[in-house]
Amino acid sequence: MTLLSGVDIVLPNRIVTNGTLAIEGDRITDIVAGMRAGGEDLTGHLVLPGFIDVHVHGLHGLDTLDGDNAIDEISRLLPRFGVTAFCPTSIACPPEDLRRMLSAVRRAREAPPKGARVLPAHLESNFINPEYKGAQPAACLRGPREMVREGEFGAAEILDAIRAARPDVGIMTIAPELDGALELISELVKHGHRVSLGHSGATFEEGMAGIEAGATQATHLFNRMPPLGHRSPGLAGAVLAHDGVATEVVCDAVHVHPTMIRMAIAAKHPERVMAITDGTAGAGLPQGAETTLGGRRITVRNAAYLEDGTIAGSVLTMDQAFAVAVNRVGLSLPDAATICSTTPAREMGLNGFGVIAEGASADIVVLDRTLRVVRTFIGGKLVYRA
Repeated sequence: MTLLSGVDIVLPNRIVTNGTLAIEGDRITDIVAGMRAGGEDLTGHLVLPGFIDVHVHGLHGLDTLDGDNAIDEISRLLPRFGVTAFCPTSIACPPEDLRRMLSAVRRAREAPPKGARVLPAHLESNFINPEYKGAQPAACLRGPREMVREGEFGAAEILDAIRAARPDVGIMTIAPELDGALELISELVKHGHRVSLGHSGATFEEGMAGIEAGATQATHLFNRMPPLGHRSPGLAGAVLAHDGVATEVVCDAVHVHPTMIRMAIAAKHPERVMAITDGTAGAGLPQGAETTLGGRRITVRNAAYLEDGTIAGSVLTMDQAFAVAVNRVGLSLPDAATICSTTPAREMGLNGFGVIAEGASADIVVLDRTLRVVRTFIGGKLVYRA
């Protein structure tokens, strides 16, 4: 049995101060007030559910599309930032690159874990609006009904790669206004995939149609979609208005102003918001460092940028996202834990994860009072110690 004593334990709706958390095997077995003899004295520290990032492209110079052992290495590195599970995330790419990445996801999921749990992938897919592509490569974008282009690939090859790897595809980002998108959304949902609306110029009505077709998530709210307008609410308005949709928010205070994050959480409540990093291979690298996103060069500044100045994801890690939620957005510790852990777990169907509770999986992170990660446990095993 592992005992963590003297800690403030962050539960879904309250904090047990100066308490003890007991872990036996891979489960949390007890949560009590007060110190318990025989445990590690961690007085002054916080215990929270491990962070779950459903949208991360890379870390420390590694990109999920790099092939070889990139996803394994990303998994190994993430616990130092408090992450206990993640969705390896792709950008739009040719079918051979997609097949290679999904094969790597499958190998990582089937092998004994090397670090953070590898969840089914998030495909920030080929089926997005070119006018809202951001850093996505225009040459790889397709309409759901688009036939093979001369010397290139069509929608069918991408969909064939997905069909061949269904258990390893968790989320797909799609623009609902594309010709054939609503039928594609319904088909994907029928086969167990989660559809997230994003990189889209959809009107409010088109957004609602995507939701009615089966989409249950939104990709990085406010980013790469029309601005929220009081006469034309657009896709952002549809997402905020519909209780059946959970939304990602890049919680770096660069992609979205903290006030807008706070307003989104007020509208959706923490139970329908997922803090994400949208982290790239630039995360964890020093200012000015250069690396790649899907083979395209990016530079690390306050976010990741293409050579033409286009913002290309973040350089955020989940411990920083949690700190922004608390210190910049002004969330309570339980609400910050909800958007960083509990909501992502529920949206990915991870029962018994993302929460501190008796019987829950012992995927936990210990922070000091500056919100720095000092311990990460996955399945009750200490996998990172500062």
